[in-house]
Parts: sequence; C-alpha cells; structure tokens
Amino acid sequence: MRSPARLLATAAVAAATALAVTATPTASATPTARTADANGAVDTALEWFEVTNDTLVASGAPTQVTNSRTWAIGWVAATRAVDSAPRGRDRAPFQNAALAGAVHHTLSALAPGRAAELDAALALTLDRTPDGRAEDAGLAAGRAEAEALLAEREGDGLDPASVNVAFPVPEPAPGVWQPTPPGHASPTQAGTRFARPFLLASGDQYRLPAPPALGSPAYEADLAEVRDLGAADSTVRTDLQTETAAFWYGSSATLYTTPLRTALERLDAPLAERTALVALFHVALVDTQIATSDSKYAHLRWRPVTALRAGGDTEWTPLHNTPAHPDHPSGHGTYSGAAEGVLTALTGPTTAPFELTSPTAPGVTRTYTRWSTLSDENVDARVWSGIHTRSADEAGVELGLTVAEHTLRHANALLS
Repeated sequence: MRSPARLLATAAVAAATALAVTATPTASATPTARTADANGAVDTALEWFEVTNDTLVASGAPTQVTNSRTWAIGWVAATRAVDSAPRGRDRAPFQNAALAGAVHHTLSALAPGRAAELDAALALTLDRTPDGRAEDAGLAAGRAEAEALLAEREGDGLDPASVNVAFPVPEPAPGVWQPTPPGHASPTQAGTRFARPFLLASGDQYRLPAPPALGSPAYEADLAEVRDLGAADSTVRTDLQTETAAFWYGSSATLYTTPLRTALERLDAPLAERTALVALFHVALVDTQIATSDSKYAHLRWRPVTALRAGGDTEWTPLHNTPAHPDHPSGHGTYSGAAEGVLTALTGPTTAPFELTSPTAPGVTRTYTRWSTLSDENVDARVWSGIHTRSADEAGVELGLTVAEHTLRHANALLS
C-alpha cells in the first residue's frame, strides 16, 4: 500500500488505545445523507457505499456474515485498485473508475439479481468521468482486483449453508446451552467457526476464556441482574432502559450502516484511505463473527432463560426472544467492539454529533458523538432484553476490539 500507508501506520497504535476509551454524554444534531457537495460534485466513495448497501438490503444473503463478506471483497478490491493509480497530478479519473469497477464487479457476481440497477449505477459514474485511457485503465484495474479476490475467497465457508451447518443439541446439563423458548429452535451460526478468515490465522486464535463458573459470585451477580432487569414483566427496569433494549435488539449490520457512512463522509483523506476504512471495517467484522462462533460453540454456555428456569424461576420470560445460539460471548457485543475499534483507530474516538434510528424502536432517534457509546449501549441492551449476561456482553466487546486491532495491525498484507 502507498496512499493508505499514512493512515494505517498509526492504526495499530490507535487501536491499542481503544480499550481505554470511555463514553461521554451526547448532543443533538442531524446527520447528512448526501453523495454530492454544495457544488454538485459527487463523492464516488459515498455513491458506491449507497449502491453496496442498497444492493444488500434488496437481495442480500440471509446470514449477516455473508453480507459482511460481500462488503469486504468489494471494498478490499476497490482499495487495491484505487491505490494502483499511476502517480501524477490528476488521478481522479482512474481512481473513480477503479472504485466503481471493483464494487460493481463484486456485486454483480454476488447479487446477480440486481444487474440492471448495478449497471445503471456504473453508467452514472462513468458518464461523469472524463473519457480516455485513465478511465479505461481504472475500470479494468477495479474489475481485475475484484475478479482475483472473488477467486481467492471461493469456498471460504461463509455461504449461508456452511454458516448454518447442522449442530447436534447437547445433552442437558447444568450450564450447557439448550434450545430456548418460545420456538426452541435449533442452534444457528455454528458453522461460521470453521470459515476461513481474511486476516486471523484461525477462528480460535483469540478464543475467550471460559465464562464465570456456575455458582461463582460473578455468575450469581450476572443472573440476578438479568432476572430483575431483563424480565418481560420487570418492575425495576426503567422506560429508558426498555427503550435501549428495543433500540439495539435489531440487526447490528443495519444499525452500524449509518455510523460507518458518517465516518466515511467525514474522513478528510485521499480516496484510497477512505475505501480502506470501509474495507477494514468489514474485514474486521467477518473475522470477528468467525471468532464469535468459535467461542460460543467452544463454551456452549446456557442462556439466562434456561439458567433461571433451571434454578426455580420456572415462569421467568425475557423481554425479547432469545436468539438460537449460546450465551458467551454476545454477538452484538463482538460486532460493536470490532466496529468501535476500527472507527476509533481510523477516524478518532469522537465525531460531530450524528443521529441514529432503529427498525426495532420505531419513532426513536438517538444522537451520538463517541463510537464507544454504541458499545456501551449494546452491553446494557442485551442484559435489559433478558437475553445475555453482562459477562457475555463485556467479553464480546473485548473480543471485537481484539480482532479489530489484529485487522489493523495486519492490514497492509491484505490491501497491498
């Protein structure tokens, strides 16, 4: 890498400090939602960010990690192609065509049902790019990088069938995960742990230590908190806590699209560094989801609803339905930790206020200025939903931050 080198050279140092970042109160503001500036100049990075997101919303895979893989392939290829532009004063025609070509080719291969929309988007980018050898070379470079990376990632185990490979339900025993009410669904995402990461050596490279031992003070404190604050009929959970639980109950992929877009729009850097931000964000998320599955299925810790009912609270019911996989660690926690780590390292711990909405909390708008606040709310939310222990949530954030730091430390090996 050349252009992203300045940004990435400090990334590992910044990521190492991410664990120390703490939350602060937020202020009020409205985020921008544009791809053109006041003069009408189109930001190609934002334009293709929107195209990628629209494509996956319309026809993405049913498994979150598969969609993260699509983002990662398209934007890693784009970063490589953009950075390969010949040195000179006006590199924009090459780079804009390279970005569009890489993402277009990736999405066309992985979401063929959106061919018409993707071709139209490519035509818009190319129509405003000056014709000539630079445009042609950039488009070819983007397509070539995408084709090479698609071939390299073939058979990586991140397709929906591999992710949700059948997993036998363990024999009932104290502490061991069992299907949870009301659906008692079979375990999901068990196959993700076998997938090939982008930068981790293996899915178990950062396997978490075992959760608190049954009967230990930490374990009892975890259960008592969930029992009191996470019950559907809790009398001590506040309205604000209930709102927080509902806000973060939805898909992390959906909820983190706006923060990433905000960071991309506000990052004042060369195009290769901006594409690298999106690429590394999703590379970290793919590898984090692989590591999450590894720790979940290595420890097989039962969910709070199973533990509480086994302990005598036979009618205890969580505020929200429990997902069908083990407790430790929280997947929302790992996702938010990885996102926090990358955004903090590459854009700083704070940003101007931006607003965020959630499909699982209609009518609620929240405002943030610090990436770590999103992680803090995720930790609380899963307890107040009654679906995770605090230990599982906090361990998840730590795992995500660790994988993010690893991603940034080894980024040049992937992007160059």
